[in-house]
Amino acid sequence: MLQGKAKPALLVLADGTTYRGQSFGAKGTAIGEVVFNTGMTGYQEVMTDPSYSGQIVTFTYPELGNTGVNLDDEESSGIKVKGIIARNVTYRPSNWRSSQSLPDYLTQQNIPGIYGIDTRALTRKIRSVGAMNGGISTEILDRDRLLERVIAAPDMNGLNLVNDVTTKDIYEWSETTDTSWEFSPQSPGDKTLTVVAIDFGIKRNILRRLASYGCRVIVVPADTPVEKILAYNPDGVFLSNGPGDPAAVTEGIATTKELLKAGKPTFGICMGHQILGLSLGAETFKLKFGHRGLNQPAGLKRHVEITSQNHGFAIASESLGADVEITHLNLNDKTVAGLRHKNLPFFSVQYHPEASPGPHDADYLFERFVNLMRENVT
Repeated sequence: MLQGKAKPALLVLADGTTYRGQSFGAKGTAIGEVVFNTGMTGYQEVMTDPSYSGQIVTFTYPELGNTGVNLDDEESSGIKVKGIIARNVTYRPSNWRSSQSLPDYLTQQNIPGIYGIDTRALTRKIRSVGAMNGGISTEILDRDRLLERVIAAPDMNGLNLVNDVTTKDIYEWSETTDTSWEFSPQSPGDKTLTVVAIDFGIKRNILRRLASYGCRVIVVPADTPVEKILAYNPDGVFLSNGPGDPAAVTEGIATTKELLKAGKPTFGICMGHQILGLSLGAETFKLKFGHRGLNQPAGLKRHVEITSQNHGFAIASESLGADVEITHLNLNDKTVAGLRHKNLPFFSVQYHPEASPGPHDADYLFERFVNLMRENVT
């Protein structure tokens, strides 16, 4: 960070824990759930991931902003987090793709950040006590006044944030990924598969991967009626990631229940995984501090994938019915990380096979979805 640019900033957690640091990005006050992300890269993708809506993200990697930001790495139309917490930041990025510094990017989008605090101590605090609401401010530097604002903010439990991030209009997506690892199982003469993606807060790279596997992708708002979805005669339904408490997304759960009756192959990621589980009669619960990072091991029966994860809720394994099989566990805490219906073409994972950022171990799941649709083409 360049000396002379920083102004004082205050971070207060809901239990009264206080950190004083310096401001970067926009001036103002942000209140949200304070969480941490352990990834060593991908800060721009994290900030623009709609699943982080309503949250203030602590980055455990100590140097933030070294590679700047660029439009290509946005996972949605701009920043979705409430605020950023860092150990150190830079105004002078060094990367050939960079078009802007991280602090300037935050300022442009009116997102405050705080740096210069002990992020290791903060992370240990969250791991010990659990994720909780907090506030960053450059204008309220009195601890008690900011704490009042934090305590008055709604808890993430029971909070439906999907309406804040879902698309307002139906649109088609055709852009594919442009990488050396791209693979498409589509052969000449194959029927183009139509996928309706229900947007609970979808990431762009999910759409790119579906398009890269030869799918026609139609993205619809979270409150789209079942009849309108089925009018597209989709070969498959995709349930996207998203923010907040999945159990509070009652309209999405009701819609999914009705869609499942149609028997269309269905694939869910992250919140989509939870929505599918809830639609099949399972229950969800809030994790103590969630899973957010790029190196989360997931697997079962001697098969392990290193995965990108971002979620604060999980499916209760004991609530799953006899017709639902657990396909993956988070190998750190043994929570449910994947499931499938034993008799019907429905499956989901709690992690992000599309990466961006993260490893590509689980990209095969898109191929599995495509093959499932081809097997069920009528």
